[in-house]
Amino acid sequence: MKNILKISYSIIFLLAATLAVNAAEKVDLLKTDWSFKGLFGKFDRGALQRGYQVYSEVCAGCHSMKYVSYRNLSEPGGPEFSEEQAKTIAANFEVTDGPNNDGEMFVRPAKLSDKFVMPFENVKAAQAANGGAYPPDMSVLAKARSGGVDYIYSVLLGYEDPPSGVTLDDGVYYNKYMYGNKIKMSQPLMDNAVEYSDGTKASEEQMAKDVTTFLMWAAEPHLESRHKMGFKAILYLIILTILVYFSMKKIWSRIESEV
Repeated sequence: MKNILKISYSIIFLLAATLAVNAAEKVDLLKTDWSFKGLFGKFDRGALQRGYQVYSEVCAGCHSMKYVSYRNLSEPGGPEFSEEQAKTIAANFEVTDGPNNDGEMFVRPAKLSDKFVMPFENVKAAQAANGGAYPPDMSVLAKARSGGVDYIYSVLLGYEDPPSGVTLDDGVYYNKYMYGNKIKMSQPLMDNAVEYSDGTKASEEQMAKDVTTFLMWAAEPHLESRHKMGFKAILYLIILTILVYFSMKKIWSRIESEV
């Protein structure tokens, strides 16, 4: 009998936990007007450049973007910095290269062909610097997370005081939109955390939108060309359908006249 009761309590506990997780996952994410959504969607160049600034000044100290190269910053379809601007951005970072003629490794300024410099040498170093948590790489984060850009945008703006009855360990923060509502990353964005070079007001919402747009581009750099190809394909199918319709109409008109 005791064993049956224990099993029953375990089942009830598991069901309650599952319901709690489902309830957390059903929280409606924040929505905003993304310029890249829809068949004719395009990236806002200003937002991409501001988003890179937010990433470099706020996020890059912990989060890597190991699949993005500095040359990508000046390529069509992206932030479209000038080549000189991209070279200047790259030169602000140092990379280990070599060996040289003496068989030794050396440090040099980064070039356009280099990937974004990693903030930590390895996973263990990253965990040690972040209380045991590993900051995820941001290269494809916008496509890897359920909810995509809306989820990232919501998490960036979802920090708030925990509700009554919820206790948090040291170094853990409450986030309304985070899975499980607990996150080890402190609130990264606050009004005027950066000073935009184009004069845009750096509100928390603006920075969240800009850096999320930048992350979406990093995850899908060929989005604009894909949209253009999709539009051309639809246009081609429409024209083909019209031609087939009139061809069939002409063929059937001959048959009807013979009858």
